[in-house]
Amino acid sequence: MKSILFKLGLFSFVLLLSSKPPQQEFQGRAVYFSKSTLDLGNWAARMSEAQKKQMKERLKGRLEKTYTLVFNKEESLFKEEDKLDAWAGATDTWGKNFARGEQYKNVKANELAQSQEFYGKRFLVKDKLQDIEWKMGKESKQIGQYLCFKATASVPSTELAWYDFSWGDLRRPVAKTDSTKVETETPAEPEIRMTEVEAWYTPQIPVSHGPAEYWGLPGLILEVSAGATTMLCSEVVINPKETIKIEAPEKGKLITKAEYRSTIEGKMKEMRDNRGRRRGSR
Repeated sequence: MKSILFKLGLFSFVLLLSSKPPQQEFQGRAVYFSKSTLDLGNWAARMSEAQKKQMKERLKGRLEKTYTLVFNKEESLFKEEDKLDAWAGATDTWGKNFARGEQYKNVKANELAQSQEFYGKRFLVKDKLQDIEWKMGKESKQIGQYLCFKATASVPSTELAWYDFSWGDLRRPVAKTDSTKVETETPAEPEIRMTEVEAWYTPQIPVSHGPAEYWGLPGLILEVSAGATTMLCSEVVINPKETIKIEAPEKGKLITKAEYRSTIEGKMKEMRDNRGRRRGSR
């Protein structure tokens, strides 16, 4: 009898343990606001203050953006929040061709998967995460309720914006020849431009995630400055009530970062050459 009662008690105890709700996976959501300064270069000398102001207002949608980063211990998903172009009253179609798509990172597996759309065609960029050699600093500051520490790095500029394009990317050095020969474009070793990065991370949120290409620090990156752009976290929610689903994008033509960059440059060169031929035929 005692044996039966013992077995019944043990069975009830096992049932009690199995009925407990599973512990929630560590998750979080962070909102970032990015702001970039506008460098008008030589154009600035030819423009009035009113024209400069108008230009900045026109490009405000590209200079100021809001992003959301959702994350767990290993994965994160980073995407830009859609908003209307304040000047044109419509979305910025040209800019969208060179905007960052939905970006998935897996820091444990060292995997990047990013959805990109270029002139109506969808690509799925898969590659390794950008290798960043951080130098840890001793400086600290408070960002919201979190104590943050400084880290710096030097990263190739094209690696931070491999999805973007500038007409200057098509320029190639021209070989000098004598007057009897036609000058031809010759390949040359490309100059590797570097961007200095300053990041502030908090060990109070012990994940190696961050916005955009940035990751690999012993705490969530809450602020990062690179070139003319600063991203600052304005809100963090740890273990929200609703479960966060983090899924890597799956649709699009499979391609690497280098191949995607080459595709963009090839298309823009084709557009430039076609425009030149049309002008020449007038």
